Amino acid sequence: MANLQVKNVPEETHQRLRRCARRRGQTLRDVVLAAVDRELSHEEFLARLHHRKPVKLGRPAASFLTAAREERERLR
Repeated sequence: MANLQVKNVPEETHQRLRRCARRRGQTLRDVVLAAVDRELSHEEFLARLHHRKPVKLGRPAASFLTAAREERERLR
């Protein structure tokens, strides 16, 4: 397993990470690795999304949301 060292972390960022780890009952390492993994997953998702062909809906997507909300309200 590889090691990674991050230098010159701003004190406020370090404190926020420590507080987060304490709240979650995790180690600082666990919190940092989870954050890095989320960031990489998000970047990979955006890359996949960028390569997809656009979908033509025939009308603005917002109109579908409006119709779904109106239907939901009507059924209440």
